[in-house]
Amino acid sequence: MEKRVRTVGSLNAPSFSAHLDDVVLATGEPARRIRIDHPEASAVIPLTREGEIVMVRQYRYALDMETLEIPAGKVDPGEDAEVCARRELMEETGFWAETLVHVYTYAPAIGYSNERIHIFSAPNADRRSEKTDEREISSIEILPLETLGTMIREGEILDGKTLIGLAAAGLLEGLVTRRAFGPEGR
Repeated sequence: MEKRVRTVGSLNAPSFSAHLDDVVLATGEPARRIRIDHPEASAVIPLTREGEIVMVRQYRYALDMETLEIPAGKVDPGEDAEVCARRELMEETGFWAETLVHVYTYAPAIGYSNERIHIFSAPNADRRSEKTDEREISSIEILPLETLGTMIREGEILDGKTLIGLAAAGLLEGLVTRRAFGPEGR
């Protein structure tokens, strides 16, 4: 187990903080680690009554491109992850779902961040508002599930939380082939 000795420097931003720490390894040797304190987030896989998925297209500054993703956002201090998922679904898409089902929680960057993302499914989501967060969302896209495999293979969907959420919810079964392992799947 590693033990933090001291924090050498920190950068505090509105939504996270980054720290450079001196640590002592289990072997007794000194080392340095980067640690990012990041709030939890919630994401939601909204499915309409017709069995289509509601996704958002938004510009991602770090990638300098628009991405196609499931709706998501940071959990506010003191807010429950499910409440956050419901709020983000409405804010980003104008959709609402009576029922949310927890699908999976994962840590997207365990080597340097404490962030966890909680993914929920929202069966039978329906549009309640045309108003969306235009500061973040470029467009809302309602897609047949059958198109997801092709979109993933062609690199149209590359967001990690979206890919993990779709896979954990079982929505990619039979849609994505095992290209990396060849036709025999080995």
